[in-house]
Amino acid sequence: MIKRISLVALLLFLLLSPSLVQADNDILGNLICHSEGAERPKNLAQDRLREEPFVMLRAASEDPSPVSSSSLRSESELRLRVTNKQADSGIAVLDSSAEVHFPIALAFTIEAESETDIVDARLHYQVDRMNYAQVTSEGWPNFAPATRVETSWVWDMRKSSLPPGAAISYWWTMRDAAGNKLETPLAEVHFDDGRYNWQSLNKSDLTLFWYEGDDSFARELIDACEQGLARLKPISHCETHSGEAISKPIRIYIYASAGDLQGAMIFPREWTGGVAFTEFGIIAIGISPNQLDWGKKALVHELTHLVVHQATFSPYGELHTWLDEGLAMYNEGEFDPYFRAWLDEAISKDKLISVRSLCSPFSAEPEKAYLSYAQSYSLVEYLLRNYGENKMLNLLTLFKEGVTYDGALTQVYGFDIDGLDSRWRETLIAPVVQAELVRLHPALISVLSALAASLALAGALALEEWGWRRSCAKVS
Repeated sequence: MIKRISLVALLLFLLLSPSLVQADNDILGNLICHSEGAERPKNLAQDRLREEPFVMLRAASEDPSPVSSSSLRSESELRLRVTNKQADSGIAVLDSSAEVHFPIALAFTIEAESETDIVDARLHYQVDRMNYAQVTSEGWPNFAPATRVETSWVWDMRKSSLPPGAAISYWWTMRDAAGNKLETPLAEVHFDDGRYNWQSLNKSDLTLFWYEGDDSFARELIDACEQGLARLKPISHCETHSGEAISKPIRIYIYASAGDLQGAMIFPREWTGGVAFTEFGIIAIGISPNQLDWGKKALVHELTHLVVHQATFSPYGELHTWLDEGLAMYNEGEFDPYFRAWLDEAISKDKLISVRSLCSPFSAEPEKAYLSYAQSYSLVEYLLRNYGENKMLNLLTLFKEGVTYDGALTQVYGFDIDGLDSRWRETLIAPVVQAELVRLHPALISVLSALAASLALAGALALEEWGWRRSCAKVS
């Protein structure tokens, strides 16, 4: 009997351990994605990158961008150097280099000489990102005037950061005391994460980089992206890519874990697991090979943020949070039962959040955040199912043109934000209160399942022992 009890206890432990671990992973999976833009408290948040005016960059006469099926260069290989002299102007460049110290800094160095003192050296650079006009920034390194100078300018990423793979074009200008001037040729450097041996896979305008997992892992992820893009085409046609969902090539960096991803960021939040750097056309996300199913949905979510941002990019403002998040969630696929449970409970208790409130960044309180995401999905589903994709495309186009939200909704659908709120609520049906069980913490569900299995086994063993004793009693 003692052996049987021990067996039951062992079975209970084995059942609970992986269930609890997996449940925690599932919850974290819901909490660790975010995209650049509005504050997203649980899984889709990031402060917009800022380019400080003092920053500088550029380097290399060669393009250091990764090639399909090859790995990114290490830090030492990312030191790009130009040694050809340029003496026609009276000033000769002896050496020019750029060194990537990912993710902390990007350093630019130039060495030059002239017959008279070199009195001025400036670095000019442009960052490859979506912008309303071409922006050229300058950096002024400190040095003492001399006939031969070597000076550097360092981009401190703690003050203004770049995502992995960001491209920077740059050139130097110099002037000596005699009035001679020199401008170096345009060069480019990529802020690549050289800590890992990256592999790459290309499909159309998508390039996926990864370093853990086999080729099939990468293919499944990029196939999921293509499917997500196909679903977005009807609502995000771009002028430069007629009939296509994207207007700028997209680079996707798959880190093997959220921890690895956070190591690529300067000030990451502890729950950060995915980021869409929308203006750069770059996604960075942590997906291990054993998280493939979750990873495909999370990646499509971030991709949707990026594509919708490209389709609506304008100086007039950003999408309201409910529409931005609702489109991303809707493009993932079926409504997650966990979020549906939050929505159903709010409907039954008459605690829905107003659509006008959902236009602003979501609450940092988990319960309100979950409901905000759930309502966002439901609102987008309502618009698409009842009015179609063409009207959604028209709505996004009007936002891009600077029409106000109330004005755009009225022009396309015939009602403003408050009208959307009332019409959407009329379609909601109070659910049977069975949703509460769905909303239980997955870990608790796992515990209950394990207990049920253990009790069933214990009952079977007890029944077996009772039968054995009964048969023994008959024999005696």
